[in-house]
Amino acid sequence: MALLQPRLNLRVAQRQVLTPGLMQMVSVLALNKLELKEMIDAEMVENPVLEEIDESVPMLDEVASQQDQDVRAERSEPGSTESPSEPKDSFNEIDFGSYFRDYLDPGYRTQPEYEDSEKPSFENFLSQPTTLSDHLAWQLGALSLEPGLCRAADYIVGNLDEDGYLTASDDELIDAFSQFPENQGRTREELCGLMRRGTDLVQHLDPAGIAARDLRECLLIQIAAQQAELSQLYARREDEPDANLHGNHRAEAEARLDERRRSMEVAAMIVENHLQQLQKRDVKDLAHSLHATVEEAHSGIEFIRTLDPRPGRIYNREQTRLIEPDVVFIKRGGEWVVSMNEEDMPSLRLSMRYRRMLVAEGTEKEVKEYVKERFRSAMQLMRNIAQRKSTILRTCEVIVRRQQEFLDVGIEALRPMMIKEVAEEIGVHPSTVSRAVANKYAHTPQGVIELRFFFSEGSNGPEGADTPLLLLKRKVRKIIDEEDARHPLTDDQLAAMLQSQGIQLTRRTVAKYREDMSIPSTHQRRRRDA
Repeated sequence: MALLQPRLNLRVAQRQVLTPGLMQMVSVLALNKLELKEMIDAEMVENPVLEEIDESVPMLDEVASQQDQDVRAERSEPGSTESPSEPKDSFNEIDFGSYFRDYLDPGYRTQPEYEDSEKPSFENFLSQPTTLSDHLAWQLGALSLEPGLCRAADYIVGNLDEDGYLTASDDELIDAFSQFPENQGRTREELCGLMRRGTDLVQHLDPAGIAARDLRECLLIQIAAQQAELSQLYARREDEPDANLHGNHRAEAEARLDERRRSMEVAAMIVENHLQQLQKRDVKDLAHSLHATVEEAHSGIEFIRTLDPRPGRIYNREQTRLIEPDVVFIKRGGEWVVSMNEEDMPSLRLSMRYRRMLVAEGTEKEVKEYVKERFRSAMQLMRNIAQRKSTILRTCEVIVRRQQEFLDVGIEALRPMMIKEVAEEIGVHPSTVSRAVANKYAHTPQGVIELRFFFSEGSNGPEGADTPLLLLKRKVRKIIDEEDARHPLTDDQLAAMLQSQGIQLTRRTVAKYREDMSIPSTHQRRRRDA
């Protein structure tokens, strides 16, 4: 039996290691103007060495040095003698205007003067929008529930996606819910029962349709909720008949209720068993499968249109995002130039006071080490900001040179351009260009446009030129919009029409573009228009 013996082996390997400074440079390059401003403000709070240059207000160091110079100049003047300053009369320093305005009866004030006195900030009146979880938690808090069921319902609410769907499986929910300390002594059957009761409870909350597993269940929950409301309406009309309705009016009201009840029944049958046929938009075939009339099938479809396939989105809407251009494309003297939009951007400098602390003899060693580290961090940040500006400017200069026709004419003159091509031209890695244009916008004569908009693949066009992907999709949509509704074009016919214009696209590529734009197939368009 061989014994294991220790051995020493040498191995040479290359690894790419990102230093903290390089990591900061990568992150700074990916920031847009607003994000960079927030980062600089945060760094100025954390790093006392950084100072913002405000040209309108002199810095404290400048004021102190100027005062020292003035004092030395006065002392150095020949014949100058210091005389004690004359005592000031405190009575003359009283502001009688503010005294009468604040402490005596002001009488009538003009509207602007009155409005400017200590108005509360409008930020105090702003409220944070209610999310779906907050809305459901508020409803659960108003119910008297046993602790186990309340925790199960809260857990269901926490697992809903932004559309309001419950995407986790029953086994995943039970396995995770069993890890809570209060559920250690419960059996799997008890946990399963709690999950079912919690799910059913959440499904009965507002908005209707949440906590569903799929679209079918979501629509059925909404239909059942409206059917329950209609049943309650029927019951109230039987218990308390409306005395204001007589004769024909009462019969018309009853007929409308019956028609709505029938529409709900047909809609429930469609969602339950015939969703695939609903996608084909063939009302006659759908009515035959339902054993109903065409009018009933049509009313059922119209009722389904009133339902919300994403009930959670009403509380999970995306917040409006503030956009401020990072660069400006301006035409000067017949040539397009690029200018960085640095308005409201703080200009940084290193503090003179902390510089003097480094050379002062009485400064402690620990303090000097801290100041040195802060100086290194500040200089690294300033270099990275300058590098970001240079990279964005060089990238945009290439964009302007290649897209001059777009800036002059419009989107029809947009040319295809790849990130790799721009990276090779300015001598950087493609990932650097990708970060330089990420989430950044340019102010152009054609509007405020995201820089990534200028980069798109192309296809061979007339006379060997290229057509951007965006324009190709626009051409496909335009041809489909102008087609005969009774005889919609196939993908082969679309490809042939584009090839007649000099754009070489295959049928499969045309089909892909059509699906990306959510345009139905030829068969579905024909059935829909018929």
